[in-house]
Formats: sequence, C-alpha cells, structure tokens
Amino acid sequence: MERFYENRWILLSVIAVTWGSSFILIKKSLFVFTPYEIGAFRVAVSGILLGYLGLSALRKMDRKSLFWVTLTGFFGNFLPMYLFPIAQTRVSSSMAGILDSLVPVFVLILGYLFFGIKSKGLQYFGAIIGFMGAVLLMYFSETTSQESQLGYALLVVLATACYGMSGLIIKEKLSHIPSVQLSGAVFGIWMVPSLFILIFSGFFDHNFASSETVEALGYLSILTVFGTAIAMILYYKLIQKTSAVFASTVTYLLPLVAVIWGLLDGERFSLWYVIGGLLILWGIYLIKEKRIRMQTSAP
Repeated sequence: MERFYENRWILLSVIAVTWGSSFILIKKSLFVFTPYEIGAFRVAVSGILLGYLGLSALRKMDRKSLFWVTLTGFFGNFLPMYLFPIAQTRVSSSMAGILDSLVPVFVLILGYLFFGIKSKGLQYFGAIIGFMGAVLLMYFSETTSQESQLGYALLVVLATACYGMSGLIIKEKLSHIPSVQLSGAVFGIWMVPSLFILIFSGFFDHNFASSETVEALGYLSILTVFGTAIAMILYYKLIQKTSAVFASTVTYLLPLVAVIWGLLDGERFSLWYVIGGLLILWGIYLIKEKRIRMQTSAP
C-alpha cells in the first residue's frame, strides 16, 4: 500500500480515472439536485469525513499558513465545486472533461505571473501540444448540443484556472503540511459555509423516498467520497511529491476518461478521439519533469 501511495504514476492514473468519472456523475446528479446543492453537498460531506483530521492541524498552524490553506481551499475545493455543475446544466460532461485539460496551461501562466516560476521551453511546448489534443477532441467529438453555451463553457475554464492557482499555492506555500492533514484542514474550513448553503438551498426538502432521488443521491455520494475527499488527498500528495506542473497533467488524461463515459452513454466513436488522445499523451510526456529533486516534508 505504501508503495502505491509513493508511486507518482499510479497516483496520477488513479486520480485521472476518479476525476475523469466525476463529470458523468455530476450529470447524473443534476437530474434531481441543483448545482448549488451538488457543490455544497460535496464540500460539506467531505468536511465531515475529513474535518477531524484537519482540526488538529488547524490548531498548530500559524496565521500565514492558515491564510494560504484558506486561499487554496477557496480556489481548489470550494468555488470549482459549484462552477462545474452550474456549467454542466448547459455543457455536456464530455465537454467539461475536455476543457478541464487547460489546468497545466494555467499552472505555467499563473506560476510565472504570481510566483515567478520559470518553466523550461519544452514544458511550454508540451502544454501547447496537450492543449491542441484537447481542442481536437472538443472540435471533432459529439459533445456539443443545442443547449451548449459559450458562457457556461467559460465557467469550466474559470474552474481550471482556480485549480491551477490552488496547485501552485500548495506546492509553493504548503509543502510542509502532510497531504491528509492539508485536505482535512481545507475541507474543515470550507465545510461551514457549504453547510449553510446546503441547508438553505432546499436540499433536505427533496423526497428521499423516491427511487429517482435515491439513485441521484447514490451518484452524488460516490462523487463526494471518491471524486472529492479521497481523490483530493491523493492529488495533494502528488503535488507535494512532484510539482504543480506534473500533478496538473492529470487533467490531460481526464478527457480520455470523460469521452469513454460519453461513448458508453451513446456518443459515436471517431478516429479523431484516438488522434487527440495521442496528442494529449505526448503533451504529458513533454511536460513532465524528469528527475528533478524537490525538497518536501510530505510523508
């Protein structure tokens, strides 16, 4: 188990499959629950599950660390949880998964603008190649619909920028906090406003005796436990073990998983899926940092 937890490629693959499946789970949850109920449930329940781990960590933190934990929680664990379901009321799950591949691009841009991080030219080239693969998939896949709107797609883009900023803060400011404690602290902080949103959003007014509601709640619970709480711990571990740039390449694999779910949901297969997927994998190969030694206190 320890070997699994320490292998960056295994972590990358598990996170990719888990988060890549999140978009279809959000889609299924939206049949009953509103975007605000979905976002609030994910953060609130994750906070309840992990909060006890975070309370002890929060007590030991200095004000500076507490500030960065709160900030990374807002960008990585709070705001995107609402942006994605809101966007998916008009954008397909496959489209959302494809657009999510923009995270590494934002990591490179925001890393330079806010943290003065200079990446290698090959990494920039890899990000461009990966982005081209995602665009190719988006252009040729059967992901558009009459309900799709540019404004909602831009909400996904905004969410990816938030993820990029969160990853950078974790790597640059919070590497000294173990990933499990960091996850607990983040969700412990943002659990409080999410509980208020959950209560006043009308979540508890649903008919939970209905089979449709129970089914949607099942999808939402799987999304919360595996796609939010557990996956976030693994993601934080991956960032601390490698870098925000390498960890963000998980989003290059998300379109592949999202498109597979789309195919299982009835979308037509195209050769462009293969071509776009290969470009994405090539981008991952170019952007990954080989044998870069990084000092971290993560376990």
